[in-house]
Amino acid sequence: MVDVCAGAFAMRLKPYACDPQQSRGRRIAEAPAPTRDVFQRDRDRIVHSTAFRRLVYKTQVFLNHEGDLFRTRLTHSLEVAQLGRSMARALGLNEDLVEAIALGHDLGHTPFGHAGQEALDACLKRCAGPGHGFEHNLQSLRVVDVLEERYPAFDGLNLTFETREGLLKHCSRRHAEALQRREPGGVGQRFLDGTAPSLEAQLCDLADEIAYNAHDIDDGVRSGLITLEQLLEVPLVARFHDDVLAEHPQLQGRRLLYETVRRLLSQSVYDVIDTVSAASAAAPPAEANAAHRPLTPLLAFSAAWREQSTVLKQFLRARLYRHPQVAGMTDRAQQVVRELFEVYRASPELLPVPAAGARAPHRQVADYIAGMTDRFAIREHQRLTGKTLF
Repeated sequence: MVDVCAGAFAMRLKPYACDPQQSRGRRIAEAPAPTRDVFQRDRDRIVHSTAFRRLVYKTQVFLNHEGDLFRTRLTHSLEVAQLGRSMARALGLNEDLVEAIALGHDLGHTPFGHAGQEALDACLKRCAGPGHGFEHNLQSLRVVDVLEERYPAFDGLNLTFETREGLLKHCSRRHAEALQRREPGGVGQRFLDGTAPSLEAQLCDLADEIAYNAHDIDDGVRSGLITLEQLLEVPLVARFHDDVLAEHPQLQGRRLLYETVRRLLSQSVYDVIDTVSAASAAAPPAEANAAHRPLTPLLAFSAAWREQSTVLKQFLRARLYRHPQVAGMTDRAQQVVRELFEVYRASPELLPVPAAGARAPHRQVADYIAGMTDRFAIREHQRLTGKTLF
């Protein structure tokens, strides 16, 4: 039954897609599942993990307590998975692998988004020295390799090489060398060689960027920190806004915003599909390994769309991410992380479990804080310090 299902699925894949029957496997060998291929199994393990459930209370731009309708890491991951699957289906890539990577790509994020990550990175560097900071992509890998405790035979989720490679989007050379020592020829290899990951991993990176641009526009306007009128300074937004009004001249308010963002999002997807289809038609990769080893990623936006998207990202950075209200939240969020780190470092008995194995005390503290949700971090900080910052 497994062979028939897997074979039928493989027939729909392009030769350069990742074939589950050709996976490089798991670090610890397991018997195959009777009804799922290896990438489907990875996806299911991620969905049922503790770290995945916590994403519902981890922030994107706005803290979880600031409103029920803003995106969280969980809703963002679901949006990335949906976009990724749509593009993978059109391009003949492996949808299940794309979905597994998309759903797991933010598992290592700290509470309070990038603010929490920057604070924890600074704490680790101050404590352990340069080169020992915090990388959320590496932490995502750490979650699925070590920190999840669900199975009797191994730590982590024991995911396939292909899913793990996709989760590790960025990695410093120092950390790549450490990974290489533990796993020669493994997921750290490409950062030492300067090569690209699988096409499915590249596709998730693009889906992540598309989702960010679209939902940060929506959340930014919903919050009142930016307006639709300000967004019209961005040519890409103005283009779709004008197209909408040309077809629906009476449209206004939230429906106008939604339709503008929907068209922006759809055209982002079409641009990737058209660009990749043209490139692969001109010079098709022979098979999956050939596809993901060249130095330059094969999946990308067109040059024109990349240029316009960059203008949008610059607008969001200047008007939303650096808005005084967001900056004030960032300062308080970083104070929470810094002070929690110092409390746990000074009093490790406050941690829920003793230091395990070879984990240094500062790394155990970082693991614990990184796993917190926004609201739990706020509550623990208030309980341990007596301060109310939010």
